[in-house]
Amino acid sequence: MAIELTSFFPLSHYEYGEAYFGSYKGMRYRLAREPLENVKFTPLDKRGPATLMATVWPEPNSYAHTDDSLKTTENFEVSQEGLEKAVQWINDQYTTRESEWSR
Repeated sequence: MAIELTSFFPLSHYEYGEAYFGSYKGMRYRLAREPLENVKFTPLDKRGPATLMATVWPEPNSYAHTDDSLKTTENFEVSQEGLEKAVQWINDQYTTRESEWSR
């Protein structure tokens, strides 16, 4: 695996409404709880539905300054297993689309 799970924040961090951003050899990526809101102190039974949303796009622009048509997104369950699957998906996006990242 090119991008290690340990590079990302632990699952509990995403409850604070913070996204994780990174890049790898021409590919940028973002992982966040969606909706992006601070629910850390909200009881579990009071939280609305949510997912972990992973997004990849080509460099050089930031997430906010990249056209949505250039972004690829996938949603995962908010769990440790979902986090692991999201990181695997990001890695898979790099390997299956490697030519897109080296332009």
